[in-house]
Amino acid sequence: MSFIIRAGEQKDAQAILDLIIELAVFEKEPNAVEVTVEDIIKDGFSDTPKFKTFVAEENNKVIGMALFYERYSTWKGKAIHLEDLMVTQSRRGIGAGKALYTSVLNYAYENGCKRVAWEVLDWNKGAVDFYKSTGATVYDEWRVCHMNEQNLQQFCNENI
Repeated sequence: MSFIIRAGEQKDAQAILDLIIELAVFEKEPNAVEVTVEDIIKDGFSDTPKFKTFVAEENNKVIGMALFYERYSTWKGKAIHLEDLMVTQSRRGIGAGKALYTSVLNYAYENGCKRVAWEVLDWNKGAVDFYKSTGATVYDEWRVCHMNEQNLQQFCNENI
């Protein structure tokens, strides 16, 4: 293994953002990223972080990351949401993605979580097949819902 997995640190904020942007391009949403390095530092590395990260590092360079946070399932209890799992394109296939994924699952298990959940695009067959091979269930019948900032503002202004 030419890389290590470690907890993300504030010094990794730019590398984390770079991976988020690369993932957005891969997912055909190149202009969707609004967060900044400052947001990542404030939200991930303050006294009350909103997320945790693991990073894959090779030769002192971050080549991948997993970003996740705790949530609560009314059916199961304490859970983890894996927001993003990303390895830079030039380093895919070396096992870093699986190592990051394993780190998140181990974290969840060691912290008594009852579930780890995430979304995957239906056209990302490699990811879908990988997740299924690890025992994950990929639900075709569940739909992801998002309310963007503009629609949230409009809804709240109309329903005060």
